[in-house]
Amino acid sequence: MSIQKSKGKSQPIPLKKRSPRYSAGKSVLSLEKPAISSLPSGSQLPGDSVSAHLSEYVDRAFRIPIFLSTTNSLNSLQQQFLNRLIQEIENALLFPRTLPESEQYPEAILTSVRRLVMSSYGLLAINFRRFYAQFIKSNVGPAPTTTPFWEGSVYLQIEPSMAFQFGLPILLVRERGTDAGNGIWAGGITPLNIFVEWDSDNQTVEEFFSSVQWREVLANWAAEVRTNYYLRTEPTFGLPN
Repeated sequence: MSIQKSKGKSQPIPLKKRSPRYSAGKSVLSLEKPAISSLPSGSQLPGDSVSAHLSEYVDRAFRIPIFLSTTNSLNSLQQQFLNRLIQEIENALLFPRTLPESEQYPEAILTSVRRLVMSSYGLLAINFRRFYAQFIKSNVGPAPTTTPFWEGSVYLQIEPSMAFQFGLPILLVRERGTDAGNGIWAGGITPLNIFVEWDSDNQTVEEFFSSVQWREVLANWAAEVRTNYYLRTEPTFGLPN
């Protein structure tokens, strides 16, 4: 006697339906996600907020950090030059950092400078005119010169020197006549291929940045910065002994 198994049809699992929410005065269903027009002024949807922040980070993704050594006291022409210089740096896919504008550590100034030097892959220093000075007397003998001259910031002596000691590729830009006989900006102290002058009295900002001399030194320095970046980010076992 054979026993036949009855095959019953499987019953569908009932789904819990969410009660529809109707918009007032409309015959269509409204979505659970609020419309942008119904949000308070100035608010963003979570996805839009993340996308905006991500776009900001991606914009810097391929920019190598460099130390931009400059001064904070600028006239309108110097500020125009600095703004264009920053644009040139960013166009070369480098990211300028400077004290205390973009970086500030709760430490002594020299410690902060050293920390910024060691976390950068190159340094570009721009020495603007700050003080129009004149020698009055010397501790030994007569004053070396009585002709007035321009001095820059003292940090434009310290920061490039520390970067050079650490081995960073450096590029020195000077407003003509600034510290012409003082420190690293005096003649014969630094290699000529990393030194360029801006004649602010006779040369516009656009003329300087369009010059072959500037484009050449910037390209050479940017290449050295990228080489330094690749060397310092290689694993130790991949480096030659």
